[in-house]
Amino acid sequence: MKKQVVRFVQDESGATAIEYGLIAALIAVGIIAAARGLGSQISATFNTVTTTMSSA
Repeated sequence: MKKQVVRFVQDESGATAIEYGLIAALIAVGIIAAARGLGSQISATFNTVTTTMSSA
């Protein structure tokens, strides 16, 4: 029984999976934040183009 507990405590494969999951989540948050900021700029650009073409 003691060997099983020691082996369980020393096993780090689950910790590695959790770390990869956290890294993926942080990357996703960064992408979402960048997309929101860029989306606003793209929307403003398209509105400007639409206005310019409508008045031409």
